[in-house]
Amino acid sequence: MSIGALDAAGAYGRAVGLAPVSGGTGGIADSGKTEGAGGFGQMVESMVGDAASSLKGAEAASSKQVAGKGDLIDVVTAMGAAELALDKVVAVRDRVVNAYSEIMRMQI
Repeated sequence: MSIGALDAAGAYGRAVGLAPVSGGTGGIADSGKTEGAGGFGQMVESMVGDAASSLKGAEAASSKQVAGKGDLIDVVTAMGAAELALDKVVAVRDRVVNAYSEIMRMQI
């Protein structure tokens, strides 16, 4: 992601009152409290968590295969699920950045 897109995402987060994500270990702070259980922040947080767990599962399956204890079908299935989850997160990120860019182009 380019620096301009990161600045735009950070500005959007500040505008809606979200805490910044630090180092990939934190989540979106207070998103569930301000928007309810079905808010956008909660959806993004759960999507990123699901993608991370899929990636960890794929890594575990692949390390089992390397050690000779896993099945190749399980590795391919886990890698496919992880790739799909990551593609979904990237697609949502791209849509958010594009929407923010469109909002910034609007005349007041």
